Amino acid sequence: MKVINLHHEEKELIRLAVDNNRQAQQQIYTQFSPKMLSVCRQYIKDMHQAEDVMITAFMKVFTNLKNYEHKGSFEGWIRRIMVNECISFIRVNKKIKYIVDDFVIGRDEESFNAIESQLSVDDIQSLIDNLPDGYKMVFNLFAIEGFKHHEIATLLGINEGTSKSQLSHARKMLQVQISTIKNYEYGTE
Repeated sequence: MKVINLHHEEKELIRLAVDNNRQAQQQIYTQFSPKMLSVCRQYIKDMHQAEDVMITAFMKVFTNLKNYEHKGSFEGWIRRIMVNECISFIRVNKKIKYIVDDFVIGRDEESFNAIESQLSVDDIQSLIDNLPDGYKMVFNLFAIEGFKHHEIATLLGINEGTSKSQLSHARKMLQVQISTIKNYEYGTE
């Protein structure tokens, strides 16, 4: 059995792409674009806009590829650029309002997670798309990307408490939407 050093192959592919080898750049784009479009789509409802943002972000990936230090996963590095580009797009194109209050996550989190597991990925994405932009960004950064509230606050230029509040409101709104769907399915509404 032959052992292939994938990390070495990835390093070589990146090196070629840094040297403007179009085939290497195309290979990187082909390998990562489906996942990265999905990442952009989590933040941006319109598929065409999400695709435009992804393409812009890939331009930044190739422009900054020489700065990639081969620490951590290459996919994670690309993903971070995608998320930042989505946030920039939303900031430029929409006025985001953050509701500031002291409402924080409570015991409803467990019941939310149990209900969430019964829905398809498309159903969940549709529900997330219905959230106001501020809720949606914080929810995605926390629940999908795994950011901590202090990181979200820094990234979005808001207070940590606002991040917690936005997440809590997003979860509450999702719970209401899920309850409505369940009531409709069971004929109680």
